[in-house]
Amino acid sequence: MAPKASEVRAKTDDQLKDQLVNLKKEQFNLRFQSASGQLENTARVRFVRREIATIKTILGQRNRVASSAA
Repeated sequence: MAPKASEVRAKTDDQLKDQLVNLKKEQFNLRFQSASGQLENTARVRFVRREIATIKTILGQRNRVASSAA
């Protein structure tokens, strides 16, 4: 099950950026497996894509808040 947005918001920016890098690597590997016909868990592609979107959304919100506060 996907982590809730509140769980993601509890992490620091550095933790989120590290997690984002790992998810993008996993997404690349899943795309490669899919193209070569070796992908077993097709639902994982959707899960990873949505998790990336959640992290990017929260990082964007934090950047907008930080830039408006400065």
